[in-house]
Amino acid sequence: MVEKFSRYASADYLKTEEDIAAYLEAAAEEGDDPAVLARALGVVARSRNMSQLSRDTGISREGLNKALSGEGNPTLATVMKVAKALGLRVGFRPAP
Repeated sequence: MVEKFSRYASADYLKTEEDIAAYLEAAAEEGDDPAVLARALGVVARSRNMSQLSRDTGISREGLNKALSGEGNPTLATVMKVAKALGLRVGFRPAP
């Protein structure tokens, strides 16, 4: 018997602002790899409307996909533009 699995995408489960904040917080706690956080921000962007995000940030959709793929290297300015357009705020707090 062959089992069939449906596609899994984290973006499908980010329904509320609390879900998004928890997801990004978990990604930030993963360590010192900025690619993990960039990829997580990309997942959040896909959970919203990427085309609208492109218009809101003034960054092409392709540019956003590349920068937030985990393989791109987004600048802090890009991260902050994306966060603001998503209704998020970038912040710092003391490490535990």
